[in-house]
Amino acid sequence: MVKPTYLKEVRVEDAIGMKLGHDLTQIVPGAFKGRVFQAGHVITEEDIPLLLDIGKRHIYIMDTPQGFLHENEAAERMARAFAGEHVYLTGPVEGKMTLKSAIHGLLKVDPTAVEQANQIEGISVSTLLSDRVVQADQSLAGIRPIPLIIEEEKVKRVEQLQSLPAIEVKPFQKKKVGIVTTGSEVFTGRIEDRFGPVLKDKLKAFGSKVLGQRFADDELDAIQAEIRYFVEQEKADLILVTGGMSVDPDDRTPGAIKAVGADIVRYGIPMLPGSMLLVAYLGEIPILGLPGCVIHDSFTSFDVFLPRVLVGEKITESDIISIGYGGFHT
Repeated sequence: MVKPTYLKEVRVEDAIGMKLGHDLTQIVPGAFKGRVFQAGHVITEEDIPLLLDIGKRHIYIMDTPQGFLHENEAAERMARAFAGEHVYLTGPVEGKMTLKSAIHGLLKVDPTAVEQANQIEGISVSTLLSDRVVQADQSLAGIRPIPLIIEEEKVKRVEQLQSLPAIEVKPFQKKKVGIVTTGSEVFTGRIEDRFGPVLKDKLKAFGSKVLGQRFADDELDAIQAEIRYFVEQEKADLILVTGGMSVDPDDRTPGAIKAVGADIVRYGIPMLPGSMLLVAYLGEIPILGLPGCVIHDSFTSFDVFLPRVLVGEKITESDIISIGYGGFHT
C-alpha cells in the first residue's frame, strides 16, 4: 500500500514535540476501547511507553493539502448539517461525530438524505430507524468520513442535500385521553378489566392525562354514547376503545366507531401482534380501537402508532400499509 503524500511517518522516539495527525485508540479486550490520544496532541517523552503499548512504533504527522479537510472537521460539518430540532452533537472522537437526543421524544429520520450522503464515496452516515421512541441523551446517529482526510467538495455535497436537516426528535404532547371499554363480560362484572391499568401506564410514560375510563355493553348505542361523552363533555384529544375488535358476532366496536361519525382510516393492520387495530378520526380527534393483545404483549401495533399520535402526527393509510415490511414481531 502506497502511503499518502500528506502523511509523514515518524518513529515514536523521534516524534517528541510533534503533533499527532489523528486520534489513536487503545483496545483492551473485554475491558476498554477508546481514544487515548487526540488529534493535535503534542507528543512528549512520557507518551512513548503508552504508544509502544498500543502497538505504535511509528506515528503519522499530517500536512493537510489545500482542498481537503481533516476527518474531525469534516465529521463536524456534516453532523451540523444533519442535526435538526432537539438534537445535539458530541465529538469528534476518532473521526466520528455522534448525534444525540436532547429530549424524550419520537425520532424522525429522512432515509433519503441518509442514502444520498452514503452514495458519496468516503462518507458514512449511520442512524437508528425513524419513528422510534428515544430517551434524552440517547445516541441517534454516527457521522464520519472514511479516510483520514477527505476532499472538501464531498463534504459540501453533503451539506447541500435538499432534505437537510434530516434527523430530529419530536416532543410528546400532553394529550387528554378517554378510555372506553366494551364487552358484556366486563360491563356486568363477570371478569375484571385488564385494559385500564396497561393503558394508564403507557400513557403516563408519555406524559398524557387519562380523563377516565367508562364501560359499555356490546351495543352500538351504548358504545357510541360513551365515545360522545369523552368528545362532548370531557373535550378529549384522543379516545381509546378497548375490546370488541374481533370478528365475533357480538363484537360491535368497529361498527360503533363508524356509526358515531368517525372516518375509518384502516381496520386491520399488517403487523403481528396487533393486526386487529382500528385507526379512525372523528374530526381531528384520533380514535383507536385496540385488540386484546395489547393486554398481554409488550409491543403491538398500538405501540407503533401511539407515539406518532402523541407527537401530533395524523396517521394515514400509507403509514399503516408500510409497516408490513418488518412488522412480524411474534
